[in-house]
Amino acid sequence: MGFEPPQRLVRALGETYGDTAAADWLAQLPALTEQALSAAGHHVLPDRVVAPGGRTSLALLVHRPDGTPAVLKIAPPGAWPSLERAALAHWNGWGAVKLLDPEGAAVAGDSLLLERLHHEVSLRSLPEAKALLEAAGTVRRLWIEPPVGHPFETVAERTARQTDPMRAAAAADPALGPLVSAALAAREELVAHSPELLLLHGNFRQSKVLSGERAPWLAVGPEPLVGERAYDLARLVRDRVEDLIASPGGAVTARRRVKKLAESLELDQARLHGWTLFRAVESGTRALTAGRRQDGELILEFAGWL
Repeated sequence: MGFEPPQRLVRALGETYGDTAAADWLAQLPALTEQALSAAGHHVLPDRVVAPGGRTSLALLVHRPDGTPAVLKIAPPGAWPSLERAALAHWNGWGAVKLLDPEGAAVAGDSLLLERLHHEVSLRSLPEAKALLEAAGTVRRLWIEPPVGHPFETVAERTARQTDPMRAAAAADPALGPLVSAALAAREELVAHSPELLLLHGNFRQSKVLSGERAPWLAVGPEPLVGERAYDLARLVRDRVEDLIASPGGAVTARRRVKKLAESLELDQARLHGWTLFRAVESGTRALTAGRRQDGELILEFAGWL
């Protein structure tokens, strides 16, 4: 089938993998899509590409011969779709989108066949207080024991890989030094005594929770790893950061959000605070390095409040 990949995906892949590598994969995308559809055979028929779509993969709306709607997701190898498959298979629809082909028999390569949710309706469509409440209820379901012999990295391993780019960003802009130092110190203290090893979403936020038919809200797009719940919740704390920054009471609201989320999910508030700081500084410095200066400055201003 012929199509143009959404521009949001094109830009994001360039930031993540570099323009050359991104262009190489995008050039292969039509063929990869045909391969996935061909491998699925009579299982699915294509409808259209989701636009604007996500930042890590192409989502193709399809349907089965009986009319059942589904989504065929095609991701570059660097997005580790095999890990997403493993996590979704383990959750088996509990709190997350259901994998329709757990063994991968009906799709090819780095493709996933998923139940279709209402991609245009995420928790960001709700008022903030209601969205946070529903998000907390959804993410709680995902925190289960990982499968035996699982392939997932730990929070300590993932965050260790992120420290060198953070230091490089501080070296390039000394004004970032105090924030980066505080974030790295928080990480060192947190990973020294991790209280649990549960399966985590890894990239949980309001836009990653979509409306569904089988359940009101289901998580999508995991970047799974194992570790403590506070790490997973930390990204949610800074949701709608642009609204927080624009609010005169943004700093107070941010600190109150840490407290309320920690209490509602029975987490150690200090650990949630520490991971929120680390993840904000990591994301902010990464955005600056990728040339997304406005995003980076917003996130780092939020981090400074902590």
